[in-house]
Amino acid sequence: MGTSKSEVFSEQQNLIAKYAKALSHPARIAILELLITKQTCICGDIVEELPLSQSTVSQHLKELKESGIIKGSIDGAKVCYCIDDQQWEIAKNLLQSVFVTYTTPVCEPGEGCC
Repeated sequence: MGTSKSEVFSEQQNLIAKYAKALSHPARIAILELLITKQTCICGDIVEELPLSQSTVSQHLKELKESGIIKGSIDGAKVCYCIDDQQWEIAKNLLQSVFVTYTTPVCEPGEGCC
């Protein structure tokens, strides 16, 4: 979405979209699961765990880091990544709010709804 269009949506809608985009690839989900399991991780370890090249993993890490869901710190020649607990909680609550909003069907079963 171009920046000129994002301004017509609320801050909350833009944040939800940012987090949803970060979660929109199975490789990123796998990376998050790995980080959650290991608590902290070095990029090389992530590459060893996934059937992806170093450059592909780096691109996915970049997307996750730009969203704020993960953070990285430099340790010598390597970057260690982990979940950003504060952003994780915000993302979880915002994404959950989308699903909570739709709690009951719009129409009863068998009424011909799409």
